[in-house]
Amino acid sequence: MSDVTPAGQPDLASIVSGIERTNELLQRVLAEVATTPSTHAIFVDAGYVYAAAGRLVAGTEDRRAFELDAEGLIEAFIDKARTIFPDSRLLRVYWYDGARRRIHTSEQQGIAELPDVKVRLGNLNANNQQKGVDSLIRTDLESLARHRAIGDAALIGGDEDLVSAVESAQGYGARVHLWGIEAVEGRNQAEPLLWEVDSQRTFDLDFCKPYVTRRPMGFEPYGAGDPVPGGPAPSRDDVRFVGAQIAARWLSSRGRESLAELLPGHPYLPGSVDQELLIDAEALLRLSLRTHADLRRALRDGFWEHLQAQY
Repeated sequence: MSDVTPAGQPDLASIVSGIERTNELLQRVLAEVATTPSTHAIFVDAGYVYAAAGRLVAGTEDRRAFELDAEGLIEAFIDKARTIFPDSRLLRVYWYDGARRRIHTSEQQGIAELPDVKVRLGNLNANNQQKGVDSLIRTDLESLARHRAIGDAALIGGDEDLVSAVESAQGYGARVHLWGIEAVEGRNQAEPLLWEVDSQRTFDLDFCKPYVTRRPMGFEPYGAGDPVPGGPAPSRDDVRFVGAQIAARWLSSRGRESLAELLPGHPYLPGSVDQELLIDAEALLRLSLRTHADLRRALRDGFWEHLQAQY
């Protein structure tokens, strides 16, 4: 049967059938989009974070003068993103830093071993200035946006050179959210960068303070796993046991409702809970864990293992 009437007009039945097929196709596409989870990633310019957080909390940008709990801060960023993008899953955290000849320091190795964290290294010149970090950020932002791997990007930095990275990602449909650290005076983020992004957020002193500790004059930091003055560092099993002890107390005081709220975030702890765990553990161990990334992980492992066993 012909789809055209003798008068040369399309047959009404064929038009209706075509509309129905189109509607069915649209419904399938919409259903697929609805079931596809949105995804976000966090891009951290470590040079900016060290300088801004050190200046705000310790009064200096010299990394040698303070310790930064990078692992704790990264988890705090992840926790914050979870509240801002509640219907989105984390792809990963990108941590951009500089190193001589792009060879990881022990601290950078510890960060690279964290779950869902990717360390990207630029070079350090003779003046300890980062080189090539902005281009790394642009490459990752543009690539992920172009392949629709992310819908939202949280960018933590302040350099005007990042404007091109923002523009590239936005050109492929991604939204870029600029996160910064409170400046002691004036601004620590370039105005053109502030103008270009889709939203802005600033972390204040109270947010940053738990993750920055000023070193005493003449203090040389110990690397993860190094012996502690006055005696050997505890084993990972000992620290894991302490984590389980603290978890038992936490569960006793907070109750199972709080546990049910905590479990979906595994393996990450909310910033407030993580800091409480760290402080309690250091008091029990009589040892600072700020420079012992491996022991902090063991502590969290013990905490989680106990809680999951009780659920």
